[in-house]
Amino acid sequence: MSPSSLQMSRRIRRTPYTRRVEQCGVRGYSVVNHMILPKAFGPDVEDDYWHLRENVQVWDVSTQRQVALQGPNAADLVQWMTPRDLTDMQVGQCRYAPLVDEHGCLINDPVLLKLSPQHFWLSIADSDVLLWAKGLARGANLDVCVTEPDVSPLAVQGPKAEEVVAGVFGDAVRALKFFQFGWFPFAGTQQLVARSGYSRQGGFEIYLHGAEYGEPLWDAIWDAGVAHNIRAGCPNLIERIEGGLLSYGNEFTRDDNPIECGLSAFCDLDADIETLGGPALRAIVDRGVERNMRGIQVAAPRQHSAVTQPWPVYSDDEQIGIITSGIWSPRLKTHVGLSILPRAYWEPGQSVVVMTPDGSQHDGIVSALPFP
Repeated sequence: MSPSSLQMSRRIRRTPYTRRVEQCGVRGYSVVNHMILPKAFGPDVEDDYWHLRENVQVWDVSTQRQVALQGPNAADLVQWMTPRDLTDMQVGQCRYAPLVDEHGCLINDPVLLKLSPQHFWLSIADSDVLLWAKGLARGANLDVCVTEPDVSPLAVQGPKAEEVVAGVFGDAVRALKFFQFGWFPFAGTQQLVARSGYSRQGGFEIYLHGAEYGEPLWDAIWDAGVAHNIRAGCPNLIERIEGGLLSYGNEFTRDDNPIECGLSAFCDLDADIETLGGPALRAIVDRGVERNMRGIQVAAPRQHSAVTQPWPVYSDDEQIGIITSGIWSPRLKTHVGLSILPRAYWEPGQSVVVMTPDGSQHDGIVSALPFP
């Protein structure tokens, strides 16, 4: 899909970085949270993959919209929304915090940032958290303001990311630990910079407040990155799958729960906290977990493209699951995919059969995540 083939309107928003993305030769977009997300640069996804692993890229991830919770009951509301225990979370920390409903089903899987004891940002995936949070707050009569601030994240990812970000914000950013953030000067403002990002290659996310600073920020990052072979990029499907990074709407939806999606480490069901989905999730654990997220290596020929429609997974002619996201891994020399599998088939090394869109069947091997 070329950029011009997407019919724009006020319902599909451009970002503060879109003009720079276009100048860098974006080859296609997706739409996330009613905003365009660049999906392709460079000659192909493999070239982009190797560049990300070896250099540094700047990503327009403004689609990670922020849902701000602020007020005396902000901490109560965010704890009610997630089964992760937040009682020891400190100001300046980020946490991955799955959000669930009263049935334990996933509403979203944002990164949570604690700006103050009464002020939080939920950096969301592709589903409507703003209206859900407003409804919960109103229904429970909580004193909290729920808004979408003018914040547009820009990611700098790759092994050389620290050099680039330090070149813009100063050496103090080097002291940030993973999933920590701080405030740093830029163009007469203070901007939030976190050591985080949607890759396993390391990097930072700049939660830019003020759309008018979008192009100056992009230009500053670019200028600092020229010496480090910087490119415009985007979340890379090969790297994401190899790293076991999940995508809301692809690997799981509101039909799924975090216990069976490989996210049980982020559900503190024994903690003394009041959380909306806690009782339902405890019931799932008590009756026994029947499914879980795994990787699958598929011995299909390289000519098969990335998974755009699910690939069925079989054992003894019985369908046991689907590959939701998959692609050829040039590093592992095989197709890699993500799938939720029943207990009897989830052990690494288990043999399965995968059907590709042309109707052919191929041997598959279950893998732990991330892929080795």
